[in-house]
Amino acid sequence: MNHILVLRFSAMGDVLATVPVVDSFARQHPDVRITVVSRAWAKPIFALLPGNVGFLTAQLNDEHRGWKGLNLLGRRLLAFQPSHLADLHDVLRTKWLRIRMELAGLYVKSIKKNRRARRQFIRAKEKTQQVTVFEKYADVFRRLGFPDFQVEFRSLFPAQGADLSTLLPHFDVSRRPEPNWVALAPFATHEGKIYPLELMERVVSHLSSRADVRVFLFGAGAQERSILEAWAARYPRVESMAGQLQGLAEEAALISHCRVMLAMDSANMHLASLVAVPVVSIWGATHPLGGFLGWGQRMEDVVQLTSLDCRPCSIYGNRPCRRGDYPCLRGIPVETVVEHVERHLTASPS
Repeated sequence: MNHILVLRFSAMGDVLATVPVVDSFARQHPDVRITVVSRAWAKPIFALLPGNVGFLTAQLNDEHRGWKGLNLLGRRLLAFQPSHLADLHDVLRTKWLRIRMELAGLYVKSIKKNRRARRQFIRAKEKTQQVTVFEKYADVFRRLGFPDFQVEFRSLFPAQGADLSTLLPHFDVSRRPEPNWVALAPFATHEGKIYPLELMERVVSHLSSRADVRVFLFGAGAQERSILEAWAARYPRVESMAGQLQGLAEEAALISHCRVMLAMDSANMHLASLVAVPVVSIWGATHPLGGFLGWGQRMEDVVQLTSLDCRPCSIYGNRPCRRGDYPCLRGIPVETVVEHVERHLTASPS
């Protein structure tokens, strides 16, 4: 039996973006064993995939830290007796593991990031759709010897959403009678991807004024949790889920019952995409045509300013604003964001 090792250690959004590809491949090739090697937080999500998908935790801050730790990880991977390795990360750690696997006789392929095309995209006046991260991941599997592979993914859960009684037994649905649940994730890794919080609070305020809406706030970390809990205390029918859910599988289960998610160019955008929930995504320093828009998401749900010559300033949003005030985000009217969200609340559920 063929056994493919799949490497992708970070970032969270990029790891989540592997799910449609790995899930599709596993279903199309049930006779192939797949072991995903990533961070511990990703394990609950991959546990929802078909039975021929396994998971190995890369403890890169502990047991597998440094060259000695990587060699230990390499020996553990070889103990699985794999036949192929798909490197979906292509960083120093995975390059070293690739060398070890090749020397052991594995058939190895890695992602083609095409950094030159990214630089050209940033400089181009007219933006055109770049190869998506999903296609780049799929290309690795094709070059491993599966040329006919196509990504065909709908959701981690059935069309009606996750079974909350199983995945969220402590969640009392009866306490949230509103017909329109909205997931809202206002944070991202970099400042250039975060809609100003004072503006986002106005969005929360508007949504909470609707008696038919329940807003669930998502975030992590002490500072984020403090902000979300303050909003939840201030506005009716708004709940902070920070610290209330155990892991991404529970978050995905709750999001799967929401009509829409409002998020940045962030991991939460990708998480909602994995459960077929439309995402109104706000883009500032980055651009949705750069290849990182969530799986199955539509450009009609993108909120961005197209009139600024300075954006996007980077692919990942990790560079400081040259003007210093992030006009790409501050220039987006609150009313525009609200309109995009409410469009999904008035439409018939799909």
